[in-house]
Amino acid sequence: MKIPVTGFVMDSGDGNSDHSHKLYITSWNGNPVHVHAFSGVTSINDGHSHEYESWTASAPTGVPHVHEYHTFTSYDQGHTHLIQGTTGPAIDLPSGGHYHLFEGYTTINGCHPHSHAYRGRTGNEVSSG
Repeated sequence: MKIPVTGFVMDSGDGNSDHSHKLYITSWNGNPVHVHAFSGVTSINDGHSHEYESWTASAPTGVPHVHEYHTFTSYDQGHTHLIQGTTGPAIDLPSGGHYHLFEGYTTINGCHPHSHAYRGRTGNEVSSG
């Protein structure tokens, strides 16, 4: 099965020879794509918490979908944690658009190895095209 996809490729500018370009998809199977902002503060563990913020991966607009996400937490107590996962399904907003719920646990890091719980809801959809 072939799915028509449109987008563009840009040099990532990071000098990493393994991944020197980034692909930005603007439509998937004829549907424009969108992203969501997400942010929050982790649970307190080992005497501290971490902040995080980023954007979800793109997903098609107007069809049932979820989004992948990943980011690193703020640098606190000498370390960061990776946050990654998949959002829940879209939840419609009365004023139009939608959001997604997300939750999980960070990677285990730190001088005293530990993880943090996190949860939240994304912002409303934003066109990524």
